[in-house]
Amino acid sequence: MRVLHIAYQQLRRYGKTRVSWAQKLTFGLIKNDHYTQGFSDRDVAAFEAPFGIRELGIKKANRRLLETVDAFEPDLVIAGHCDMISNATLLAIKRRFPDCAVIHCNNDPLFVPSNVERIKHRASVTDAVFVSTGRRELTPFEGLGARVYHMPNPVDAAIENLNNANRTDLAIDLLFCSNSNDFTQRLQMIKRFKDALADEMNFKTYGSFGEPPVWGRDYDRALANTRMGLNLNRQEGDYWYSSARMAQLAGNGILQFTSAEPRFDELLPAESAVYFKDEDDLLSKIREFHHDDAKRQAWAARAREFFHTEMNSKLYAQYILEAALQIPFSHDYVWARDIHLNGTMK
Repeated sequence: MRVLHIAYQQLRRYGKTRVSWAQKLTFGLIKNDHYTQGFSDRDVAAFEAPFGIRELGIKKANRRLLETVDAFEPDLVIAGHCDMISNATLLAIKRRFPDCAVIHCNNDPLFVPSNVERIKHRASVTDAVFVSTGRRELTPFEGLGARVYHMPNPVDAAIENLNNANRTDLAIDLLFCSNSNDFTQRLQMIKRFKDALADEMNFKTYGSFGEPPVWGRDYDRALANTRMGLNLNRQEGDYWYSSARMAQLAGNGILQFTSAEPRFDELLPAESAVYFKDEDDLLSKIREFHHDDAKRQAWAARAREFFHTEMNSKLYAQYILEAALQIPFSHDYVWARDIHLNGTMK
């Protein structure tokens, strides 16, 4: 298949990039032998704009996308987080190539009101939308025109290439990285934990409390020295919703602590992630695993094996392509056992 993937490719970061679910999707498509062309809307807008002022290049970016579509003739267009591309442009693609499926992939949380409106906006002009919250939470997007699916956060063997579950020589006992304080109060709890654990373990909180954030290879080096990590969303409770942090920790063999509210115990194998009910429960379990390194290694190894086997970028990409083009599922995708091929719930 010929796939055009519209997503921010971080070209102007010049290597100091964030781990990207969109990049993993591209990698997965290529690993599955699909001819994949990328289009980075933000970068094209900046490159085409006078004086590099991105907002002045939006119209030109939309025209360049249509030029790309005409030249590439895709079977599938994936519109990710590409707000500079208008719905009118996506409709123009469908008029030019009626047999080309156009879908939207959205990896942001539903507790952000503007994101809910973004998904509804895209659902009105696309064939399908894929959202990183569990399918049973996605009923508000039914009946808008697009089929509705859940998608997970995958690992990629080229990116999550560590296996800290096999190591005991790790300097960071507990890690939490964050750069967003919108729609959340999680840092108040993190501060209490830093105070409580200060004399017990090395707890690094890059991006908060005066510790600078880490990106690119600095982030890789932080992960490479970490035993355990906190997978704390800005808000908890949405079914099967987690930031991409879950895959980054699990895929590198780092034991993760995550809220019980999203019910990942219904997706992940037993004794792989550590679920907590409240702050006291979490603090107790951090101490438990800190003092039982063999248990930490066993649980982290189980999570790593599951993610690399069942939630990897190849399966993720093939699932999205099959659902988009209505090709019968070629695999028993663990995250889609409650979803029919047409997106409806079983």
